[in-house]
Amino acid sequence: MAEREELTWELFGTAGRELAEAIADSGFEPDLILSVARGGLFVAGALGYALDVKNLHVMNVEFYTGVDERLDLPVMLPPVPNAVDLTGARVLIADDVADTGATLKLVRDFCADHVAEVRCAVVYEKPRSEVRCEYVWRHTDKWINFPWSSLPPVVRRSGQVLDA
Repeated sequence: MAEREELTWELFGTAGRELAEAIADSGFEPDLILSVARGGLFVAGALGYALDVKNLHVMNVEFYTGVDERLDLPVMLPPVPNAVDLTGARVLIADDVADTGATLKLVRDFCADHVAEVRCAVVYEKPRSEVRCEYVWRHTDKWINFPWSSLPPVVRRSGQVLDA
């Protein structure tokens, strides 16, 4: 098995705090944080508390179907945020990883025409990502074991993963 990047819950706490400090130090003050579900929910929550931003939104995007298995293109799943809610805002997009960057590009492009400014924050960014995030905790080219997804689900629900 290939070597993997291992993120523990404790290390995630450090990552979230250090990302927030980098954002604050840059002078960027987001009006809202847009999390890319599901992995971005944890990042957005940590950043929301650390940056004192209570306005959190969620965008559901399906791309990964397994370890290094993905759909041809990421797909936005309902409910899609109302663009009116984003108009004129300074938006921070939060996700766990910029792997190919396709998901972040989809979300960033969705926001671009409506917001005053959009920036991206991720725990990890991979060299092949087509999106260069403004805020990155670590760079890696390894598969990442995140604490929220390294164990199998307690239950398996049929129809929850789109077929590739």
